[in-house]
Amino acid sequence: MTVDHLNQLLLLCSLVLLVAVAAVRLSSRSGLPSLLIYLGIGIALGQDGLGGVDFSNAELTQLLGYAALVVILAEGGLGTQWKEIRPALPRAALLSTLGVAVSVGVTAAGAHYLAGLDWRQALLIGAVVSSTDAAAVFSVLRSVPLPARLTGVLEAESGFNDAPVVILVVAFSTAGPVEHWYVLIGEIALELAIGAAVGLAVGWIGAYGMRHVALPASGLYPIAVMAIAVSAYAAGALAHGSGFLAVYLAAVILGNAKLPHSAATRGFAEGLGWIGQIGMFVLLGLLVTPHNLLDDIVPALLIGLILTVVARPLSVFLGLLPFRVPWREEALLSWAGLRGAVPIVLATIPMVGHVPGSERVFNIVFVLVVVYTLVQGPTLPWLARRLKLGEGEAADLGIESAPLERLRGHLLSTSIGTTSRMHGVEVGELRMPSGAAVTLVVRDGKSFVPTPTTVLRHGDELLVVATDQVRDAAEKRLQAVSQGGKLAGWLGTVAEAPVEAVRRHGRRKTAATAGHGTGGRRSHRDRE
Repeated sequence: MTVDHLNQLLLLCSLVLLVAVAAVRLSSRSGLPSLLIYLGIGIALGQDGLGGVDFSNAELTQLLGYAALVVILAEGGLGTQWKEIRPALPRAALLSTLGVAVSVGVTAAGAHYLAGLDWRQALLIGAVVSSTDAAAVFSVLRSVPLPARLTGVLEAESGFNDAPVVILVVAFSTAGPVEHWYVLIGEIALELAIGAAVGLAVGWIGAYGMRHVALPASGLYPIAVMAIAVSAYAAGALAHGSGFLAVYLAAVILGNAKLPHSAATRGFAEGLGWIGQIGMFVLLGLLVTPHNLLDDIVPALLIGLILTVVARPLSVFLGLLPFRVPWREEALLSWAGLRGAVPIVLATIPMVGHVPGSERVFNIVFVLVVVYTLVQGPTLPWLARRLKLGEGEAADLGIESAPLERLRGHLLSTSIGTTSRMHGVEVGELRMPSGAAVTLVVRDGKSFVPTPTTVLRHGDELLVVATDQVRDAAEKRLQAVSQGGKLAGWLGTVAEAPVEAVRRHGRRKTAATAGHGTGGRRSHRDRE
């Protein structure tokens, strides 16, 4: 590759990214899932489209797809609230193991007896499409307000079930159906255990190190956190465990560890996640050959119907049977089992292994994902409202923290959202603990020092200075007032749980920016 080729490639990639970013806005208005637009961009650039690019490298697609999935899982884990996912862990664990097994068996049986595929192809398709897609689930949960108990189950399941599915697909791609099923179950359990242990260890060590190191620039914190999460994947995979489970668990620990500049870290991770999704979907669109899909449309629709109407609901029912979940929640969880790029990436595994009939497996999976994503994604908000599950719980107040190493204190920055009951409360009525004070308010782009009688409003951004000893108490007090108003505490409204980060799509400023009102730059000494 020459410099001229590099220039052309950079121009093409930047234009594709710009079109994909604009497509996000289009999808949010039209309700069309953005992944379909990204796939459409790839198909338009491919050999059957306007671009005429001849791309058939399944191995490169698989490698880049794995890398994108690692980033997507890391971004999802960083934005997962521990207090939501903790009660959901037993349910998510059963859905990711027993539920996956049921889904694979039912889908494979339907593909064999109704679609006429041989058992190896049927088992491969059953394994490939039985994993819910983390990117699709995380993206939908940004726009569909669901109760925390359901959000936790969906996020944890999508983070956990990639691991056993990858093991199944690899096993079926190398030696066909395994004769000794108990050996395969033992391998899955061992890899999950190793991946979980590595992820928890790397996450805990990384969080401890990030809390006790003072980096010279705030921009280094997001890079370090993402590097720690990616290292968890690599360490888990090298230890013959599940790297996908390791990166997700490590990211969950890092995302709930109250690290400095956590909001900036989540924004950085979200940007990388979008790049990963765009690149993965566009590449998959390039890999597919549309004129070869015609013969596989009917089998794909039939198998997708079996998966959506029979396999997924049955796996949810059996997986949640010990927990006595209401039927409304089971129905929503069944319909929310979204498929996205992950099944298509997994379908490249048998292609790389030159398994007979692997191209047909890829085509069927591609059509299935496109059609049923187009059906399930836009209808999920409607179904949530019909089941009266569309009202999510009030979002926590987002609080950004930046350490003041020499002063042994912290700058806390927070924004008063539209649902916060802090609106109308005077600064003096916050009753902050001794050692903490509201030092600056940013309102309508202007900053001022508040008095005890200053009335707070929606959209205000507050800068609070707190000593190390009262930092947690100050955060809890802000959370309590945001949830219960000026009488919080007297009426029993107390924020017991640790303050979590704001949702990934929330508008926020870091403490560094809020501290300078309209965004002035700090000196090197101030950053220290």
